[in-house]
Amino acid sequence: MNGEFDLTPKMLIYIEFAWQSVYPDAHQEKPHVNFASDNVYGVHPSIMQAMVEANARLTDVSYCHDDGAAQVEAALSKIFEKDVKAFFVMNGTGANSLALSTICPPYGGIVCHETSHINTDECNCPELFTSGAKLITLAGEHNKLSPKAVETKLQGFVHGEHGPKPSALSISQATELGAVYTPADISALSAVAKSHGLKLHMDGARFANALAYLGCTPAEMTWKAGVDVLSFGGTKNGAMILECVVFFDLKLAEDFLYRRKRAGQLLSKGRFLSAQMLAYLKDGLWLENAGRANVLAAEVAAAFENSAGVRLAAPVEANEVFPIMQRHMFEGLQAAGAYFYEWPLDGLEADQVCGRFVLSFATPQDDVNKLTALVKRLGN
Repeated sequence: MNGEFDLTPKMLIYIEFAWQSVYPDAHQEKPHVNFASDNVYGVHPSIMQAMVEANARLTDVSYCHDDGAAQVEAALSKIFEKDVKAFFVMNGTGANSLALSTICPPYGGIVCHETSHINTDECNCPELFTSGAKLITLAGEHNKLSPKAVETKLQGFVHGEHGPKPSALSISQATELGAVYTPADISALSAVAKSHGLKLHMDGARFANALAYLGCTPAEMTWKAGVDVLSFGGTKNGAMILECVVFFDLKLAEDFLYRRKRAGQLLSKGRFLSAQMLAYLKDGLWLENAGRANVLAAEVAAAFENSAGVRLAAPVEANEVFPIMQRHMFEGLQAAGAYFYEWPLDGLEADQVCGRFVLSFATPQDDVNKLTALVKRLGN
């Protein structure tokens, strides 16, 4: 795949209409390049076609009990090299929060990084779905947890029932600063967690990007390293609505059907989820998409690294780039039409700012070229 997709005239008309809805003055001045998120891009044509074909079936079994759902579970069991239980949900927040509800009681505690998505971007949903569990946050370089930090924190829980009972450890793969846990990293964290009776959850919103970077197997990065339950993301990597909770410890899945329904995360027309997942997994499309996004991120990172006065906040190991630059460069990039976020980061000097650039499977190569040219011009 070269990142080029054939668009029909109808699709082009739709894209233009959507663009004008967001940017009413689009014909006068369109934003040049958009690196705000991998969520800003649309659906891969193969996945969209799969949904069209699912829609062509006059009827199908509802509530995620269609044949496609069973096929997905079989496909994931093959990919992960063991029998798994897999349940579709409608977003990453639901996936994380419901997964955590299976491994942490209301009186429990969930150890996570202080910048983790469950702590900063899910509006207390993990606490809601667990009926009151407490998030126990830690710092860590590149937003990664270390076994030593986790061990030290857990050793401090000496007040018994007067505090939350540490019950779960949650890690993000890749982290919110674009770093990746290796299988060895995960195994070391799992060993600490298991020694204290904790289950291990992985937020895999960018699971495919991490896997494409590491080159290991899905099994090596999950259950073989001690992961009990995975939030398997697809929306950021080419799907429309595609999040799945995957259980490697099958006992944890026994009441998940009820948890999902109670949380309002059960889609009645579930065949559109299974159709997406089957297309996503077919012929390795999920890894192909992630690999292209990672390659583009490496190009952007190289441009920033070669620019005077710029350093990266973290190694680029997935599809996100976090350059620390002078304020004038940040403003110059935005003024020239580069759309991206300013990212909060401790330890910056008064005139420094950290930006976040996210690459997608569908980011045009031409947009990357425009950005790198801007970086080169403003950095000299």
